[in-house]
Amino acid sequence: MTREEKSQVIEDLTTQLADGNIIYLADISGLDALSTSNLRRACFKADVKLAVVKNTLLSKAMEKSDKEFGELPETLKGNTSIMIAEVGNAPAKVIKEFRKNSDKPILKGAYVEEAIYVGDDQLDALVSIKSKEEVIGEIIGILQSPAKNVISALKSGGTTLSGIVKTLSEKE
Repeated sequence: MTREEKSQVIEDLTTQLADGNIIYLADISGLDALSTSNLRRACFKADVKLAVVKNTLLSKAMEKSDKEFGELPETLKGNTSIMIAEVGNAPAKVIKEFRKNSDKPILKGAYVEEAIYVGDDQLDALVSIKSKEEVIGEIIGILQSPAKNVISALKSGGTTLSGIVKTLSEKE
């Protein structure tokens, strides 16, 4: 790879890092062609971009980036694949689901909305992260609950009150 090509790859990686708020680093070495193809297909279905990268180029892209990646550059040893997504837990779910049939991919680390996760033991924590839409849905549900209770109380109270008024008016 020429110096210009390396420079272009670093620029592309820097752009991807700047644009993405969900970045996972994983080790997929040792997967055969069929398993790799299945993993790529699973990533595509989950709207996760998967690419194998050179550690030195990714490290340089991380240095050029405005984001603070903490300990993630230290995980860049051996085979490294980068997974970029829009939903915080999507790559973790893909990894966890894929691991039901294989011991790979191994999570090296993740950058999720400015939080740094290092190590494969963080996978369960990453799977349980809720997406922005899920959190908004929960908040709306919480906000709607008291309003629904008030409306139902008014409706039931209104029918009881009208029944009492009707009964009193009939007595006269």
